[in-house]
Parts: sequence; structure tokens; C-alpha cells
Amino acid sequence: MTRALIDLDAIAYNTRLLAGAATGSGVMAVVKADGFGHGAVAVARAALAGGASWLGVTSLREAMELRSAGITAPILMWLYAPFETLDEAVLADIDVSVSSTTGLAMLARAAERTGRVAAVHLKADTGLSRGGATEAEWPDVLATAVKLRDAGLIEIRAVWSHLAHAEDPADPGLRRQLEAFDQARAAAREAGVAAPLTHLANSAAVLQLPETHFDLVRPGIALYGAEPIPGRVFGLRPAMTLESTVILTKRVGPGTGVSYGPEFVTDRETTLALVPAGYADGVPRITGNRASVAIGGVRCPIVGRVAMDQVVVDAGDHPVVPGDRVVIFGAGEGGEPTVSEWAGWAGTNAHEILTGIGTRVPRVHYSVESNDTSTRNPSRPVECAEMTPS
Repeated sequence: MTRALIDLDAIAYNTRLLAGAATGSGVMAVVKADGFGHGAVAVARAALAGGASWLGVTSLREAMELRSAGITAPILMWLYAPFETLDEAVLADIDVSVSSTTGLAMLARAAERTGRVAAVHLKADTGLSRGGATEAEWPDVLATAVKLRDAGLIEIRAVWSHLAHAEDPADPGLRRQLEAFDQARAAAREAGVAAPLTHLANSAAVLQLPETHFDLVRPGIALYGAEPIPGRVFGLRPAMTLESTVILTKRVGPGTGVSYGPEFVTDRETTLALVPAGYADGVPRITGNRASVAIGGVRCPIVGRVAMDQVVVDAGDHPVVPGDRVVIFGAGEGGEPTVSEWAGWAGTNAHEILTGIGTRVPRVHYSVESNDTSTRNPSRPVECAEMTPS
């Protein structure tokens, strides 16, 4: 009844667009969190077909899912606990980010046990204050990495970092990060680290900060068609449409309470439509009485509290019947809400909306191998409140 339709052509298109914006840099498609909820394996293949040369994930489990699917492209993983072993990563030719001498020791032991050289991306903390070695720790990390490289245990593949705020080119924090990254790279050169790759740029930086592109760029949210810079449009194509079905309608009079509480009471005669999608499916509970969906191209508000498995929609006098398709969000070209609108209603970002789509919602991947938009019909959505009885 509720499903997520994933347009793989949109993923490939967005990858090509981002590769062009990177002006010659390689593209590391970030497919962590199951491809931002879109399905990591299918997304990875589409991004690689669109021109990506690397894949980025958070965990070893995510990396191994891609390898198990037969994907042989270079993969970087960057989050693991000190009690984990990294033998599997080394054996599967997965590059590992390292932020500390402890991490280097873990990889060295994995290399010794497997008899394979471990590929390392050394990460400097330039101001995000999450992963990465601080300025004080960086010299020890570099010295240890050089020692292990010379011992034949690791290959230093890259030096990298992560931006905290790339949406505003004038932000002083961004400038400080770029300066810190320059200093980290200079220190690496002085320590004898000649890494073939340097990478820093996220989605926003890919699209507007060419000085951050270096050898690789790491787009995440932009791959999936969500514009990463508020107020700017770069022509990205949203890849996910979340849809459901009306399963019940009822005509009610004024003064009818709807859902728990109730926090909504009708003020007129109206038609209520029940939709089987709730917060277990990724509809944020906070969006009750805020969000809307599209039924037949008509915007209809969600009224009352969002429940775990369902929401109630006020269809007004729109002729809604059970079986009608409900578009929760999509590209926005047929009047339906977009994921960015949902992020605004929920007080969050598009990342959380997309990755929050529940696991019981099936993902349906499709590709028509065409970028023709001539059949699309953008239109202003009609509001249910504008409908009048026939």
C-alpha cells in the first residue's frame, strides 16, 4: 500500500551533473545509510553508471553489502569502534579512514593477520570536531603512518577532511577550515606523506566552492536530488517518490474529532481519507496538522496526530475514494509536496526525511534510460480547501 519509488535515472543524472560541477575531479558517491534510504546497491550501480569512480559508506557492514553484491569499485569506510577488527575490510580491498594512532595500529594488525597491505585515508579535523586528528594529534598520526607505510603494512591513499558548513561561501568558519586543511596537507608533505588523493568537498561545496574540489568530491544528499543550498536551484532531479493509497473514506460533519487527543476538530462538513502510512513508515509524528499530501493532483492536509501506521487526510469536497493514489512527496512537478517541504514541516533536513523511511516500506527501483522531461506537467497544486461541492 505504501512504497518508495526510486528513479535510478535521476541518480545517474545527478551524478553526471555533479561530476560536471567538479570540473575534472573524481566523484565519490556517498551511499551510506542504505543509500540515504534509496537502496545502497541499486544507487551505487546507478551512480557508477553516471560517472562516479568511488563509493563512500560509514561502516564495514555497509561496505561489505556492496562487495557482496559484486561491486568492485573503490570504497571508503570511515566509522568503526576500537574493539572491532578490520581484517575483513583489508581482505575486501576496502579503504579505511584513520584519525588516530590507535586506528593505525588496528589496521597494521589487520594487515599482519591477513598478509595484505591496508589502504588508508588519513583524516584531519579542520573544525567539525567529530572524526579526524586534531592539529595537536596530526604530527603523531603522520609519523606513525609513515613508519607503518615503510614497514609495508599500509598504503597511504589519501588525506581528507569534512566541512562543517559549505552552504555560505562567506562564512568565516569555512575559511578557517580551508586554512586548517592547507596546513594539514603541508604538514603531511613535510612528514613525507605523498598521498595521491586529497578530498574535502560535500554536496554544497561541489556546487559552489571549486577551491575545495581537489582530486575527489564526496556528494551525498545532492545525489538523491535534494538541493543542498537553501534558496538555490541547480537542476537536481529528486529520485524518490513516496506514495500510498486511500484505504477508507468517510463523510463527517462539523465538530468531529480526528485521531488521538483529538488535536483537530472539523469546522465544516468534509471527507476524511485514511492513508496507511505513519511514523513507523517515516512520516514524522510532528507533522500532524502541518503537512499535506497530494491526491489526484490536489493538496490535502494531514489532520490530527500522525499515528504509528496511518494518517488521516482532510479531502474537503474533493471526490476521493478508496484506492486513490496518495503522493506523500515526490519531485513536485505534479503538484505533490517535495522532500524539502516535508523537512520544513518537520523542522529538520531532507537527509532525515529520506533516511527515516521505514524498513517495511518496499523500495521499487526503476529506470527508463531516458532524461526526456517533455512529458512532465508541472502545475500549481490545488488545495483541498479550494474545492467546492459539485
